[in-house]
Amino acid sequence: MDNNVNYTLVGAFVIFLVSAIIISIIWLSSGFSIVQYSNYLIYSQESVSGLSIDAPVEYNGVGVGSVKSIALDHNNPHLVKVLLSINTNTPITKGTVATLTSRGITGVAFIALKDSGNDLRPLVAEPGQTYPVIPTSPSIFMRLDIALRRLSKNLQTISESFHSLLNTENLQSIKGILNNLNNITTTLADNTQKINSILVNTSNASIQLVPLLQSSSSAMKVINTQTLPITYQLLSNLNDTVRTLNEVSNQLKQNPSMLIRGVAPPPPGPGEPK
Repeated sequence: MDNNVNYTLVGAFVIFLVSAIIISIIWLSSGFSIVQYSNYLIYSQESVSGLSIDAPVEYNGVGVGSVKSIALDHNNPHLVKVLLSINTNTPITKGTVATLTSRGITGVAFIALKDSGNDLRPLVAEPGQTYPVIPTSPSIFMRLDIALRRLSKNLQTISESFHSLLNTENLQSIKGILNNLNNITTTLADNTQKINSILVNTSNASIQLVPLLQSSSSAMKVINTQTLPITYQLLSNLNDTVRTLNEVSNQLKQNPSMLIRGVAPPPPGPGEPK
């Protein structure tokens, strides 16, 4: 029986077995899936406080990548350049917009992507760009800050308007108007009885006018039933007279000898002696 052992083969077998075990563990834990990522740039005009490297990037709430680097733009220090590493299968289009968002009460910042649906063409790098640039939209805090600034400016404008309106001259005018109103109210209160008597007299006069109005109405009825038909007939006769005079005038213009010879008799009809 051969007792010689080839230690080289034994060592190689052990190394192979350990490697196989490690590869199996990795295979079972991660599935050995190979995910490819693409780089995109965003330029933020607001503070990115709370955003850190490896912060998540979400597309409609689904994690699709992470933040790779954060730096100031050397050409424009007002801009913050954020490099994103996003899954290649993510549909980044020309309508995709990035927004800096905070998660709940914790304040952990992340990049939220959303597609407006205006342009579904894939986003590619333009000439002169190292990576495709995703446009940004203001965060909710930025929009709130802008709204508060506008509100403060409007309140300041209203305050200045009131200050210019309520100057010394206008205050004196308002004071005079209030004094006049006070005098009018006092005068009306002192002459209440006179006003009541005037109203009573006016009411009595109105009652006395009622019979006059009734008699006027009767007179109008008489005019409508008797006078108007006669007037209409007279106007009709005058119209006929004017029409006849117009015909005679036209005949005289055509034959002036009518005034001496008269009107020629009409030609005899059939069977009448000439």
